[in-house]
Parts: sequence; C-alpha cells; structure tokens
Amino acid sequence: MVLAIILLVVALLSVVSLFKQLKIKNYLAILFAGASALSFGFFSIATIICSLTDVGFCS
Repeated sequence: MVLAIILLVVALLSVVSLFKQLKIKNYLAILFAGASALSFGFFSIATIICSLTDVGFCS
C-alpha cells in the first residue's frame, strides 16, 4: 500500500508539471509529463484497487 501512495504522489506531481509545461508550451516536456502521469496513475490506482478488493485482474 505504501508503494501505491508513492506512485500516486508521483502521478500528481506529473499532472502539476503537465499543466506548467502546457503554460510555457514545452512540447517534449508535455509528452513526458503526460506519459508519466498516465503510467504512474494507472499503476497506483490498480495497486490500490488490488489491495482493497479481490478483482479478476489482480491474480
């Protein structure tokens, strides 16, 4: 569960960075911030769901 919280914090920081980079129009940073926000966000939510429930994709 600690890993999920750390991944969620990284995903939230990536979202903040994404909005900052959109403001100054740094396109490469937008790409990397968006990709990291999506990947870290997905894995943090999936880890939290698997820790709290017993759904089919967790096994």
